[in-house]
Amino acid sequence: MSQTLEEIAQQLHAADKKVQLIYAFNGTGKTRLSRALKNLIAPKAEDGQEGELSRERILYYNAFTEDLFYWDNDLEGNGNAKLVIQPNTFTEWILAEQGQEPNITRNFQRYANDKLTPTFNQEYTVQTKDELGQDKEIVIKAFSEVTFSVEAGGDEKTGNFKISKGEESNFIWSIFFTLLEEVVSVLSIAEVGDRPTEQFNGLQYVFVDDPVSSLDENHLIELAVNLADLIKVAPSQLKFVITTHNPLFYNVLHNELDLRKQGKKEGCYLLERMEDGTFNLNVKYGDANKSFSYHLHLKKVLEEAIAGNAVERYHFTLLRNLYEKTAGFLGYARWSDLLDTVEGSKDAYVRAINTFTHSALSNEQVRDPSPAEKNTVKLLLDNLVNNYAYWQQDEQNG
Repeated sequence: MSQTLEEIAQQLHAADKKVQLIYAFNGTGKTRLSRALKNLIAPKAEDGQEGELSRERILYYNAFTEDLFYWDNDLEGNGNAKLVIQPNTFTEWILAEQGQEPNITRNFQRYANDKLTPTFNQEYTVQTKDELGQDKEIVIKAFSEVTFSVEAGGDEKTGNFKISKGEESNFIWSIFFTLLEEVVSVLSIAEVGDRPTEQFNGLQYVFVDDPVSSLDENHLIELAVNLADLIKVAPSQLKFVITTHNPLFYNVLHNELDLRKQGKKEGCYLLERMEDGTFNLNVKYGDANKSFSYHLHLKKVLEEAIAGNAVERYHFTLLRNLYEKTAGFLGYARWSDLLDTVEGSKDAYVRAINTFTHSALSNEQVRDPSPAEKNTVKLLLDNLVNNYAYWQQDEQNG
């Protein structure tokens, strides 16, 4: 039976499990689900104001977290590119109140480069007067921007420069993960009175939405293992909801957290969006390969989009993923080698897939696919099914 995201949030909350792992394609509603759970756990007051700081009840990492940061390239002044932090309680909490800059740097260098160093702009001086009217200076801590450089040896560093989109995503995740490490450390102290801060005492949920979109497989696995290790030592009061569109990340977490021991106790799901705008949260047992045959699920999603004339940009990503998995299984060096069996220009097909697959890495909005490009999805899916030994229903009935 289909549900709204608010109803699914209530279901997750009522399950009262330490960790719930959800697989869903991009565009399904993972980020909106995190907001629905946040509104359930820490709703706003009737006047629209935050009655209780939501951060004291739930922490969440999602697309909104990354929106707190943007680049000032200073092109006119020919100065240093800076990653600007928009004023918000999240970064003020971890930087100004918790002083976690060294640990953020440590975590960031783990997933990026051990020489790539962030520098936090953390204070400025204000001229004012004291009670007697005498001039005085006040140093104010304010974390408004971050610059990046590479250690060149000794105390020398390169000039500041703009890091890649992938490195930027890793940096923002490192801020969140560092805070999460601090939360687990504090809440692991059994006696409430012995804790160095009371700020985390009411924390109930941690919602993590796809922190691995820009990582290679090695770092993706490392991140998943590190997150799983932290979850395993976290106290029982903390409940984790993790959503992802990446089957490898899903599988590593599933295995590291040993979720198969839950048996019939629901804890792993596949989230699907229906045509009428509602959702299904289907219970799954086993990892992505065992519980919902990931490659066959991709094929099903593409077939439904083609049949309903509903091909969108992200379907090209699913198609490429399916080609990559098929090529890897059959021993082809490149996924594009599978296009040799398609009539027409191989380069044109590769270009069509790359245009929409890489759109997330561009600062410009990529247009919707044209009717001809939508037909390309059908043509290339048929190529896989007809030429590379995909099981077909007609064969079973023959």
